[in-house]
Amino acid sequence: MRISNIHHIAIICSDYQKSKHFYVNILGFNIIQETYRQERNSYKLDLKIGNSQIELFSFPNPPQRVNNPEACGLRHLAFAVDDIEESVKYLNSENIEVENIRVDEITGKKFTFFKDPDNLPLEIYEVFKNHIL
Repeated sequence: MRISNIHHIAIICSDYQKSKHFYVNILGFNIIQETYRQERNSYKLDLKIGNSQIELFSFPNPPQRVNNPEACGLRHLAFAVDDIEESVKYLNSENIEVENIRVDEITGKKFTFFKDPDNLPLEIYEVFKNHIL
């Protein structure tokens, strides 16, 4: 088996309209397709990010996510940005609380964390143009 890329990441949200606004209007992801599934009373929103996708799902009464950052399982999602200070300034202008910028002790790159409307931890990680991930 040869895996070439991440195809998609699935996120279940508690408030579909609020999360849709966050990912589309604040983070700027493009909508590929929006589907309402009547039989499940559920939305599925496919979003484009780089060469990958985020699938945003809504379900009635989903269980709460464990909010301990060191809990077993997916820890966070990290997004590459060219200018972390500019990105933090933008997020703050949208009233999104962002942690202090840190430096990765292994790579020397700047990074920080913020949360989506359901407290999913999201990271922005500074990379430079023409830098290969």
